[in-house]
Amino acid sequence: MKYAIIKTGGKQYKVSPGDVLEIEKIEGKEKAKIVFDQVLLFCQGKKLLIGQPLLKKTKVKGEIISQFKDKKIRVSKFRAKSRYRKVKGHRQKKTKVKILTISANSAEN
Repeated sequence: MKYAIIKTGGKQYKVSPGDVLEIEKIEGKEKAKIVFDQVLLFCQGKKLLIGQPLLKKTKVKGEIISQFKDKKIRVSKFRAKSRYRKVKGHRQKKTKVKILTISANSAEN
């Protein structure tokens, strides 16, 4: 089994070829190819490469499927006995990405 752990948008994701992820918005149009170069870990069978903190020559290639907005969350503030109420909403912009390939240089680490 081949997988990698990548970092994007301040979060870490475990990805394998063929996976579809919903991540924080990345600039680009649909069908555009993207490369994730912040790879923290790579595993293929018994071969395991761990970055300190990143693997320099390991890359994960993907394709943007769509750009969309996530469901709305509501944030409310309330103080008792003072007539203070505020309600705000927020919709996070997200990108749906399909992972195509994971390539690693075996001479690392």
